[in-house]
Parts: sequence; structure tokens; C-alpha cells
Amino acid sequence: MMLLRLAWRNIWRNRRRSLIILTSVVVGLIAIVFIEAVVRGFMRQSLDNQLGTHTAHIQVHRMGYHDNPAIDRFIARPEVVDAALAADARIAASSRRVLATGLLSSARNSSGIMLVGIEPEREARVTIIQRSIVAGRNLGLEPREILISERMSRTLDVGLGDKVVAMSSTREGKVGSELFRVVGLFRTSIMEFDRVHAYIPHATAQSLIGAGAEAAEFAMVLHATTDLNAVRDSLRVVLGPEYEVQSYEDLIPTMAAMVELTERSMIIYYVILGLAMIFGIINTMMMSVYERIRELGVLKAVGMQDRMLFWMVLLEAAMLGTVGTSVGLVLGNALNAWIAVSGLNFSWFSEGLSSWGTGAIIYPVLDPLGSVRGGLLIVAMCVLAALQPALKAVRLHPMDAIRHL
Repeated sequence: MMLLRLAWRNIWRNRRRSLIILTSVVVGLIAIVFIEAVVRGFMRQSLDNQLGTHTAHIQVHRMGYHDNPAIDRFIARPEVVDAALAADARIAASSRRVLATGLLSSARNSSGIMLVGIEPEREARVTIIQRSIVAGRNLGLEPREILISERMSRTLDVGLGDKVVAMSSTREGKVGSELFRVVGLFRTSIMEFDRVHAYIPHATAQSLIGAGAEAAEFAMVLHATTDLNAVRDSLRVVLGPEYEVQSYEDLIPTMAAMVELTERSMIIYYVILGLAMIFGIINTMMMSVYERIRELGVLKAVGMQDRMLFWMVLLEAAMLGTVGTSVGLVLGNALNAWIAVSGLNFSWFSEGLSSWGTGAIIYPVLDPLGSVRGGLLIVAMCVLAALQPALKAVRLHPMDAIRHL
């Protein structure tokens, strides 16, 4: 307790110098916590948008379909998969789809397309497409309705109510075609997705490509992503080797790895800040020791042990680091919480952000536990920076120190 009181008093002997160090720690922590939250928000939004537009948490295909998405590799008995998914309480919702590549044409232009045959009610519980509609409505009961992106409507020069023709290869190797009326326009945060995807009724898609009652894939979302691997492995056992069950980590491994790498590499920011602070802490503590050489000599002369002197100097650095880190973390997380309400508008980078699938507004994501771990690292580095000044204080000869001018 005596060492704590001495260390605290020593810190405030030179208020200006101590406040400069504290301010540098606080400002540095606020900047790091802010950058960390923005980067984490950027990566998580990119992943969430990928999952929300199409990928979902888990997909089921017939074995080999993912490598070669041909019509002859559709799921022949989709009711078997439906029953297996309905029996697992960890699955929140699932959607059955028919996928077909083809050509979408208007009177003025044409574009390559990925036709997605969906059951609108089920798809709305799995993806964000219905919530992404910016004009018109979702697919209804009519079999010849189509939902396209706002970007595609500009490419084809069509609007709500206009007619387009979709063409795709059939199971027999012929070209199937169908006339559709545009009933809605959607816009997502992923530019590449909007360029090629369009939605039509599930039964109409089956008829267009001659798929009968078969389905290309099932997509599902879980109540909790912590069950991701457990549900995937369970479905593999239940469905057997005829089916391939893949989580989003299997389907988009690069994106999943980037998010995980971002989460784990955040500590590097704190290391960089700590290294930058070390020089300031060393300078401050060395000056503090130099100014108190005579005092330290007297303390040693009256019997203060070297280890107590050593710990006193380390405690001064630890207190500076702890106070500065605590204030910086509180202010940094408060700033992030405030900004997270409305997000950061990067609309001037909207095209570039759309290619990443994040959207123009980035919402910082707080990780208080990660911030605390980073703060502890900063405190540890402050103590590390005080080792040299502490050793200098210990090595002082009492008589030489007392005579020091």
C-alpha cells in the first residue's frame, strides 16, 4: 500500500509530463478502438450480406452439384430433404430453389442471367430479397411474374409491368423460353449479385428447364450460428452420401477466412500502439528517475530494498497505463456505440463498397471483451517500457545519488 501511495504521488509531481503521456494513451486507444470496430463492422457486413442475399448458413445439394451444377444433378426427391430439415429444431427456416443459367431479353437489350425459382413465402424467411425490393412487389400467385434487380432493369431498359423473355437450356438439351412480366425491382449491397440474379416462381422454373418436381438446392438459416458445424454434420449423417451438405464456411471459404483473420489480427493494432507508446513511457520514466536521483539515493540509504524501489517505478508506469487505457477504452466504446446507431456514410465510395458487398453505410461492431484484452496488452507494454528506468534506479549508489546535483 505504501508503494502505491508513493507511486501515485510521484506521477503527479510533474503534472504536465504525466498528462501528456495520459493524453497520448487515451487518444491512441480511442483511435484504435474506433478503427477496430469499423474494420470489424466492414467485414461482418460483407459476410452477412453474402449470407442474406443467397448463401444462407447451410446449403444441401445432390452429391457433385456444387462442382458441376447441371440439371441432371438436381435433387430427385426434395421431400426427403424437406422432412430432414423440418425435424431439426436448430434450423429456423429453409427454402427450396431451382437454379438455371440463361438469357433475359427485352425489346431493347439482353443480359446473361441466373434464374432462381423460389417459393416466395419460404425464401422470405431465409434471405433479404423481399426486404430489398425498392419498387413494385414480391412474386405472387401468377406463374409468369419475375423479380429483377434495379441494376438489371437499367441494363434491359425495362420497368414495372414491362415484359421480358427468359431462355435457358432444358434437361433434353433444347432451349426453353417463357414470357414474364416484371412485378418488382430489388437492390442489394452486392453489385455482382444484382447484375445476374432474377427470381421467378418455383414451379415455373421447373417447367422452363424440364426439371419435373426436382430441386437444385435447399438453403437454410439457423437459430444460432454456434450450431453451424453441428447441424451440418448431423444432416450429413441423416441424409447420407447421396447429398452434399455444406456450410457457408465451405461455400465461401475465402470470405469466412478473411472475417476470422480480421477478428484475430485486431491485436496487431494494439501492439503497434503499444510500441509507439513505449518510447514516450521510457522517456517519461527516465526523466522521472533522473529528477529524483537524490531522493532515490536517500531512500536506499535509509534502507529501502532494491526490489521495492524497482516495483515502485514499475507501479508508476502501470498506473499511467491503466488510467490512460481505462479512459481511452470507455471513450472509444462510447464513440462506437453512438456512431453504430446511424453508421458511417461512405456513399462517395459506394461503387467500391458494393463490390465488397458491404453497402455505403458501415456500422461499427463493438467487441468490449476484445477491447479489454487489447487494453491489458497496452498496460503490459507500459510496464515493459519502465523496466530500463527501474533497473537504472536500482543500480544507483546511495552516496553518489545523494551528492548528485
